[in-house]
Amino acid sequence: MNTNSLYIASMEPEAGKLLITMGIMEYLSRRIEKVAFFRPVIDESRGADKDINLIRAKYCPDMSYEECYGFDTEDVKLFASQGNLKEFYVKLLDHFNRLLQQYDFVLCEGLNSSGFLASFNININLEIAKNLGSSFIAVISGKEQDDGAIQEEIKIAANIIKKSACHHFSTFVNRIPSNTHETMIQSKLQSHYAYPVFLIPDNNELDKPTLSDIQNHLNAACVMGSSDDLYRVVRQVKIATMTVEHFLGYIEDGDLIIVGGDRADILLASITTLSSHNYPNLAGILLTGGFTPEANMLKLLKGMELPIPILSVPHDTFNTTRQVETISAVLNAENQRKIALALGLFDTHVNAEMFFNRANISICRTMTPIMFEHNLFERAQTRRMTIVLPEAGDERILRAVEILLRRQVVDVILLGNEDEIRSHSASLGLDIEQASIINPAQSELLPHYTDTLYALRKHKGLTPEAAADAMLDGSYFATMMVHLGQADGMVSGAVHTTGDTIRPALQIIKTSPGTSVVSSVFFMCLETEVLVYGDCAVNPDPSAEQLAEISISSAATALLFGIEPRVAMLSYSTGSSGKGKDVDKVREATLIAQRKCPDLLLEGPIQYDAAISPEVARSKLPESKVAGNASVFIFPDLNTGNNTYKAVQRSSGAIAIGPILQGLKKPVNDLSRGCLVADIINTVAITAVQAQSLLSSSAVSSAQGQSLAEKEKSTGESHQQ
Repeated sequence: MNTNSLYIASMEPEAGKLLITMGIMEYLSRRIEKVAFFRPVIDESRGADKDINLIRAKYCPDMSYEECYGFDTEDVKLFASQGNLKEFYVKLLDHFNRLLQQYDFVLCEGLNSSGFLASFNININLEIAKNLGSSFIAVISGKEQDDGAIQEEIKIAANIIKKSACHHFSTFVNRIPSNTHETMIQSKLQSHYAYPVFLIPDNNELDKPTLSDIQNHLNAACVMGSSDDLYRVVRQVKIATMTVEHFLGYIEDGDLIIVGGDRADILLASITTLSSHNYPNLAGILLTGGFTPEANMLKLLKGMELPIPILSVPHDTFNTTRQVETISAVLNAENQRKIALALGLFDTHVNAEMFFNRANISICRTMTPIMFEHNLFERAQTRRMTIVLPEAGDERILRAVEILLRRQVVDVILLGNEDEIRSHSASLGLDIEQASIINPAQSELLPHYTDTLYALRKHKGLTPEAAADAMLDGSYFATMMVHLGQADGMVSGAVHTTGDTIRPALQIIKTSPGTSVVSSVFFMCLETEVLVYGDCAVNPDPSAEQLAEISISSAATALLFGIEPRVAMLSYSTGSSGKGKDVDKVREATLIAQRKCPDLLLEGPIQYDAAISPEVARSKLPESKVAGNASVFIFPDLNTGNNTYKAVQRSSGAIAIGPILQGLKKPVNDLSRGCLVADIINTVAITAVQAQSLLSSSAVSSAQGQSLAEKEKSTGESHQQ
């Protein structure tokens, strides 16, 4: 029987069920087109529900806030006081059933177990789950508990669930201390229980507030600092009341310095530590007493482009410090760093396939934009590839690398001076410890790379001296790493031009066998589907032969990323209605592509409206299997393609992922110089998937070659006999 809902609830306070909710929602979003999030009861006295806001923003953007919950705690108190909980359950079920009619799956998150009524403990969550017909997921806190205590907690939860007559789907033990032996517990658990039990270790950073949390709680003004910097984690709070000399010996990494706003000496000393390798990196500065830097001081600070925020509050230092100490960490949609850390923990410690196979969830065969983006991470995580990024001096690259490492999407190599890169990342409050860093100028690989480039290009007139100079360039060094197998792929272009990225790849890696042209595609993530546009970035005016190759490469790229290729060769004319040099080129390209790949669904020449609209297709090409249903759109030239993708992107709000290069022997991808951190993350994940595919193809070819050789050897031996 298929499962269409699950109910998650904590068995005790501070168990961290939101991490579990996010991990499950992440998995569901990759496989199911329409997933709803539902909280039966929320506490409106605390303002908007933070869990609803986070899940809506990340996974359910089309749901209204009101759809996501049933009742307020005050409503439930009234039902209980009147002895009318049955009506509460009936109305809750009505709301839940409406969601099931609109959505393919509903994930429910229970009441916070800290409770609003003494009589409403875990039992009400079990009663709600039972009345909704949802299988129950228990979340237990393992914080500061040893093996024996955790085992006992699991047994208690199991007995409670069993007595309730709820279906016990699984148990998560979250926040397990690092000194607890997970492997020992896991082996015991799997032999004792019929349902899966998953163990997730504690992570100190998730429990620490960020500067954003502190700013929101205190309603602090931001004197200086960017929005990105407000998501720095505050590891400790330090009150600066002493002299500068003693203060400097007192600070640690991740400190929030709380100081009176009139202490210019402490403020300047704190700022000075940021440019010194001998001192830790502060998280931020909080000025108290309502004092802010005077005009000349502010002018000085703004000219320094500080990497840490300065906040200000009107309260005195003592009361401000007391308030800060009560602030809890909040996981919200804007804090991508913590979200990546939480999801990375879930992915690492939860066997998602085993979990969801148990649920027997119906998988959607369509590909929505949310599913496409979430699938990128999952595909990349199945086999970790090593991606080299030569532009490590760019802040966006460093922020993207932290997310990629926390999600464990890829292994990363950065190029540049290691001390400078690590110092820069630390000054931004980032953790890129797991990244490998290579300085091309000092690398032991440099002589071999130089000799290899010279051997590859000497017939083109390249001298040994020019080869040595080229290898000091990050793009050339990174490309050579990919060529020689020290990295699986490269991503560049945040700082450099497309030519700077592609030129070394064409000179060193070169095109795939049977392919003469490197081209590109954009994944156009529209509201309800993902389309492929090619070529919108590389070839200004491809010939008919090149256009045919581009269409075949684009279809292969679409298929690699789960999009069924139905290729439209675009022109200003549909079918045989038009004449002229441009439409003739498309007609010839269509014939060449059909001859090379007779099984590929491909139509051309065809106008864009006939390719995408079933209504137009019925009048212009009624017998076509592509018209009105195209998924891959091939533009006749760069002028048409580049303008069209940008027009669609800007007018429809589509997300354009790319350009993604195709046709090379090994994956190299180009970024736009205006790229965002999210663009870099997506492009790296796509590059990793391309690398996986090439490795798999190489393995198959190798196996086939070996099999053929063995067959020939066997045949030869039989002939000799």
